[in-house]
Amino acid sequence: MNILAIESSCDDTSAAVISNGKICSNIVAGQLIHELYGGVVPELASRAHQQHIVRVVDKAIQDAKITKKDLNAIAFTRGPGLLGSLLVGTSFAKAMALALEIPLIEVNHMQAHVLAHFIDEPRPAFPFLCLTVSGGHTQIVLIKDHATMEVLGETQDDAVGEAFDKTAKLLGLPYPGGPLVDKHAKLGNPLAYEFPLAEMPQYNFSFSGIKTSILYFLKKKVAENPNFVAENLNDICASVQHTLVRMVLQKLRRAARELNIKEVAIAGGVSANSGLRKTLHEMGEKEGWNVYIPDFQYCTDNAGMIAMAAHFKYLKGDFSSQEVSPLPRMEWG
Repeated sequence: MNILAIESSCDDTSAAVISNGKICSNIVAGQLIHELYGGVVPELASRAHQQHIVRVVDKAIQDAKITKKDLNAIAFTRGPGLLGSLLVGTSFAKAMALALEIPLIEVNHMQAHVLAHFIDEPRPAFPFLCLTVSGGHTQIVLIKDHATMEVLGETQDDAVGEAFDKTAKLLGLPYPGGPLVDKHAKLGNPLAYEFPLAEMPQYNFSFSGIKTSILYFLKKKVAENPNFVAENLNDICASVQHTLVRMVLQKLRRAARELNIKEVAIAGGVSANSGLRKTLHEMGEKEGWNVYIPDFQYCTDNAGMIAMAAHFKYLKGDFSSQEVSPLPRMEWG
């Protein structure tokens, strides 16, 4: 059973092949053009997907050591994501499936991030909690089985990944800024500066307030010392990262305690953050959790996770029709 998967929800064009539940290839092409603008430009992203997708798909099939005739299904990200980007992947997948006369499988991008935990050992046992953290999402999800997932809480405004990127922009760091904040944070004192923690009901999050707090903090300090950022960059990054990590993990810990769940995972692009990974492991030891974090290549947007999700759908015969269209705001379920 060979499935080709295509991921094009944002600014990474990716293709992967999964064979009988094992990832055989996972190719990702990034888009450097967005660095010029300090963020993803949707129109430029969709154009770049058109330029990359044929080469990426061809490479994924070659690396898997199969041919197009060996494929049993084509999977693709239906949403959520940027409409233009999703259109490229959806259209390509529909056309290829039609030409090869094989089934089409639609995948929810966020559910795929969760199911990335089933690519390699160790794999979480059901039920488990998953903190999904990325540039567009911050959610605590209860995973009951491969297809049944319930969002317990989510951000009411900005996502934690956006908070990292906006902080980097305020500090004059180039895009994408999140990984650079992490890099500098490793060299700084996480307790050097204190930022307020937003209080939200239940398991929900809010990150707009901390972004505003950081902005006014920097304005005040730079007015006192024009070289403040350059002289204290590592400590600023470490303090911001420490605050953001506390905000997401406090809610995760509360959910785990109240639901009495010991299987805990994280997923999404921000799960590659070293501070989050380290603090989660430390919290897991204190709470008696079994902690699961995907390999780095499966944290950020990639087709490997789409392929894994498609594998479970294929086993159930859960296929899509050729009338399917992208859903930029695709819901869980």
